[in-house]
This record gives sequence, structure tokens and C-alpha cells, in this order.
Amino acid sequence: MNLELVLLGDPVEHSLSPAIHNAAIAASGLSGTYAARRVDEEGVVTAFAELRSGRLSGLNVTMPHKVLAAKLCDRLDSDAERAGSVNTVYMADGEVQGLSTDIGGIRDVWSAFPPSGPVLVIGAGGAAAAACVALGDRALYAAARRPGTVRDMATRLGLEPGVIGWGVPVVGAVVVNCTPLGMRGEELPEGVVALAGGILDMAYGSGTTPAVEKLQKRGEPTVSGLDLLLAQAARSFSVWTGLPAPLKAMRAAVGNP
Repeated sequence: MNLELVLLGDPVEHSLSPAIHNAAIAASGLSGTYAARRVDEEGVVTAFAELRSGRLSGLNVTMPHKVLAAKLCDRLDSDAERAGSVNTVYMADGEVQGLSTDIGGIRDVWSAFPPSGPVLVIGAGGAAAAACVALGDRALYAAARRPGTVRDMATRLGLEPGVIGWGVPVVGAVVVNCTPLGMRGEELPEGVVALAGGILDMAYGSGTTPAVEKLQKRGEPTVSGLDLLLAQAARSFSVWTGLPAPLKAMRAAVGNP
């Protein structure tokens, strides 16, 4: 099996996905490559055409193209269809099929947090929709800089999260950051972090994000963007190859033993 896999997004220069997946390919005795492409919407359409033609074996999609990717697929799994967002794309039965390993990945790592209590989702894009679907049985609150986008997301998902203002804290909530804030050391709103009971931070950069660092120091449960990336990457790799993901090799590739 020779794999030609790509990550589509903007930005992608920071991404650790190539290191993770190229390590997985090598550890599994396969040949091929996984590369990151910084693309606009036209570039996403081009990559889908390459997948259909057989030039590519599979796609990962990250911000800000997850919703567009869902629209370009012929078929979605039930979770991705509900979220209207995909991050993993592959060919099966002559069709381009999409799913959200973000949703499964969030469920995989959620054991780090208390089994009950409120959740505050920050953002209103594809990643936020995936988080809401994954955690729809919890007491959900959601916030974005433009409140109308949160209401639109909730209507599309058939959920009724409490829509709150940007920067308004929910006492004791596990915060799920679905924005890029933190990738370059940016801070989340201070009150949100100060009163949080934990954080799942989808953002990651060259080091620990400020929000994760602050909550770790307080002894609150945290899941980093890298932890989530590894969880969803394992699911993507198995979808593309039909093989179990070599998690030890994938973790070692990014210094996460």
C-alpha cells in the first residue's frame, strides 16, 4: 500500500500531523507520505479532485475548511452529517466519504474530566460543531465573538446550548476552546479561564497554551490540543489503512510518550 495523504488548512505551518502520520506509515511497514498544504477554498476543491482521480489516498482538513469539506463529500457518517463538518476524507465504493474524527477523538479523551457538570464551548465553526455533537448530553453553553453564529450553529445541530456573551464565564465549566486562540500564545478571556473547572484546548503551538498552563498550575484537569490531535489522528489512520494505529510511534514522533 502506497499512501499519498495531505492536510488541508490555513495556517498549517505549525501542524504536527505530518510528523505523526509519517511515523505511523513507517511503523506500520507502509510506503508513502503525508504532507501539509496551506490552501484557500479553491485549493480544497483541487485536492478533492485529486482524491477522486486516485492521485491522493486521503485527506485531513483543519481550520477554516471543515464545513466546506463536508459540503464537497458525497456521503457523511451520521455524526459528521449532524455537525456539518468533517476533518477526515477518503474514497469508498466510488464515493468521497467524510467523517469527523474530532467527534470521536473528543469522546476518547473526555475521561480526563468529571462525568457531569457544565461545558463551555468557545467558537462557532466546524470544530465547535463537532464538540457540541460529541458532548450534546452535557449542560452546554456556547460563546463566540459574533453571537448570531452560535445561534445558527445550535439551530443546525438541533441543540439548545445556553448562548452567552464573549468572555462571560460559566463557573466550574470545562472549557472547550475551538478557536485558534493560544496557537501563538494568545490568551483566552481571563474570566473564562479563572472560573473554569478544566479545559480541552483544541489549539496547540510550539508549547503549552496559556490557558492549559494556568489550569494545570491550579490542578484542574486539562487536555491539550496535541492530546486531541493524537486521538483523532489514530482514528484517521485506521480509516485510511484498515490497520490499528501505532500509537507509541505516533506519540514518540512529537515527544508525547
